[in-house]
Amino acid sequence: MPRAKRGFKARRRRNRILKAARGFRGGRRTMYRRAVEAVRHAWMHAYRGRKEKKRTMRRLWIVRLNAGARAHGLSYSRFIEGCTKAKIGLDRKVMADLAVVDPPAFGQVVAAARAAL
Repeated sequence: MPRAKRGFKARRRRNRILKAARGFRGGRRTMYRRAVEAVRHAWMHAYRGRKEKKRTMRRLWIVRLNAGARAHGLSYSRFIEGCTKAKIGLDRKVMADLAVVDPPAFGQVVAAARAAL
């Protein structure tokens, strides 16, 4: 039986890692062992970052809603309570966008929430 040298498969695996390490500094871009470590850390941070992005965006929406609601004389918690009681089906993302882009429409939402309290 002929000897299998694993040339193609091993090269393909290494090249995939080195391609992912493009843009890294120093030997982390060219040396395979250093590149594997750097790429795995990068993938780990990217995975965690995708989860953190959702949290930070929700915090931003809440800050914007709080500012918009307080401009109409209502706190954030009272505003959300009023939206729930008024059965306003808009989520925080949409309402925060309304508060920034279309303040008069957001004012109507706040008025509806206040009426339901």
